Amino acid sequence: MATLVCFHAHPDDEAIATGGTMARASDEGHRVVLVVATDGIHGERPDDLGADESLVDRRKAETMASAEALGIHRVEFLDYHDSGMTGWEGNGHDHAFANADLDEAAGRLAQILRDEAADVLTIYDWHGGYGHPDHIRVHEVGCRAEELVADDLPALRVVESTMNRDDMRRGIESAKEQGLDFGPDEFDPDGPMDDGNPMGTPEAEITLAVDVADWAERKRRSIAAHRSQVTDSSFFLQMPMDAFAQAFGTEWFIEHGREAGDGPRRGWFFADQTG
Repeated sequence: MATLVCFHAHPDDEAIATGGTMARASDEGHRVVLVVATDGIHGERPDDLGADESLVDRRKAETMASAEALGIHRVEFLDYHDSGMTGWEGNGHDHAFANADLDEAAGRLAQILRDEAADVLTIYDWHGGYGHPDHIRVHEVGCRAEELVADDLPALRVVESTMNRDDMRRGIESAKEQGLDFGPDEFDPDGPMDDGNPMGTPEAEITLAVDVADWAERKRRSIAAHRSQVTDSSFFLQMPMDAFAQAFGTEWFIEHGREAGDGPRRGWFFADQTG
C-alpha cells in the first residue's frame, strides 16, 4: 500500500482537479489524504444557511461528503483565509493564504507528509492552472515542502496537477463540429485567465496522463457534494455521463524531475516505476 497526498487550495478543487485519481488510488487499496489550504469563504453563499451555520462550516461539511464519495481516508484543513481572485479585497487579508509565510505553511504540509510517509504529493502547476492567487500559493508551498522533506522522504514523487490546454481546445472544436452552441461568452483556453496567462499547460509540457474514466461517476458525485457551489459546478453536472467521462476521464500531471517528451505518456503513479 502506498500513500497519496493531494494538496488543494479550496473546498471543491479536489473534486474537479484530482477526484478521479483519488478515487482510483483508494479503490486500489492505497491510502489517500486530502489537504485543503483555505476556508473557501469567498465561495457562493447558499440561501439555506442556518442561523448558527457559516459558509465555512457548510463548505467543510461538503468537503467531507466529497471525501466520502472518493474514498479519502484523512482530510486536513489548514484554515487559511480564501484570498479571492486577483485584485479582490481579500488579497490583502493578513491570514489570506496568498500572504502566508512560505516556510510556515510549507512546514505544516511537510509535517503531514512525514506523518503519512507519503509516496506521492500532488500540487498545482506554476500558475495554478488559471492564475488564482491561492492556487499559485499551493504550487509555491508544495515546492517548498518538497525541499523540507527531501532528507526524510527521498523517494517522494511530486506531481503538478494541470489542465491540458490543447486537449481543451480539441474538445471545444469537436463540440462545435457537432453543432453545439457556446454562445457569445464562449470559453477560450488560449485567452487570458486571472493572471493574464492562458489556461493550464501546453500538451508538450505535460509528462503524465492518468486514465480515470472508470471513476468518472465517482468524480461527478464528489463535485455534486459541494452543493452550495452548484452555480460554479453546474456545467459539470448537466453534461450527459458519457460526455462527462470523455471530457474529464483523464487527469493531467507534470512530474518533478522528469523531462517532457513528445507528449504525456499514459501511466499511473502506483503501477510500477515507469507509470
